[in-house]
Amino acid sequence: MPARRHALRAAGLLVSLGVLLLVVVASIAIGAKQIPVGDVWHGLFGNTGTDNDVVIRELRLPRTLLGLLAGAALGLAGAVMQALTRNPLADPGLLGINAGASAAVVSAISFFGVTSLTGYVWFAFAGSAAVMVLVYALGGVRAATPVRLALAGTAATAALYGYINAVQIMDTAALDKMRFWTVGSLASASMSTVGQVLPFIGVGIVLALIVARPLNAMGMGDDTARALGAHVNRTRAVAMLAVTLLCGAATAACGPIVFVGLMVPHMVRSFTGPDQRWILPYATVLSPVLLLGADVIGRVVTRPAELQVGIVTALIGGPLFIFLVRRRRMAQL
Repeated sequence: MPARRHALRAAGLLVSLGVLLLVVVASIAIGAKQIPVGDVWHGLFGNTGTDNDVVIRELRLPRTLLGLLAGAALGLAGAVMQALTRNPLADPGLLGINAGASAAVVSAISFFGVTSLTGYVWFAFAGSAAVMVLVYALGGVRAATPVRLALAGTAATAALYGYINAVQIMDTAALDKMRFWTVGSLASASMSTVGQVLPFIGVGIVLALIVARPLNAMGMGDDTARALGAHVNRTRAVAMLAVTLLCGAATAACGPIVFVGLMVPHMVRSFTGPDQRWILPYATVLSPVLLLGADVIGRVVTRPAELQVGIVTALIGGPLFIFLVRRRRMAQL
């Protein structure tokens, strides 16, 4: 039976990769502007500078790559957060990471005159990292527990959003520039942005996958985890670092996109069980499917305008998540 279950999970992961490939193709081929399939292929592999080639190579390809990275980062960060806090309804925002990124961006706009997305990335990432350190310190470092970390994150989030609202009220220019970023969008993606966030997301993915096994042990409680040989404090610190790298980089590049990090790991757990060694890879693969799929829907439903991906994920994720949590057999950690 265990061997059969293992084979089914592996087959499911391969199917998920196939679905992801189809969504990637759709993200490149489908948009507000209709482009023939032959021109899409030509734009990718035979660029001659035509208008369609420019749309494919300079707009849709970076947008798709950023969606891949951000989706994987948000989904994996959510899965790690749910395992770390032993709460199936946790998401990366629980530790104040989104609030830290938003506070840093509004400060950059209002006090330092930053106007470009490439400038936002570094400020947002620094804000996320600073909040992670603060929350871990408030949580007690060596004495940190899931409850203490969650309480510290909630307090930090409330304080930071109060600061954000105050700055926006006093600086209407900052409010106007923040409005688009806070919705959550892939529309401003560029290869420069992809290159900036790739190292952080890559390192975060590696760290998250490394702690999959000790997170399994911690799911049974800290004392049991120690008895099984897990280094609880080290695992918690590495997991928080991974969440900061993943969520911080994705939020910096795309803005705070909701429901991806909350819904996908919860959905995955319903058919993988509580084993983080399967939950984390599945979340990494299926989260970009949701994000890129939502982005494609947003480009099509309001042609020739676009509906931002953060709005679409909320519209899709809300009802679907309600359905998931109301099922009779709700997946547990």
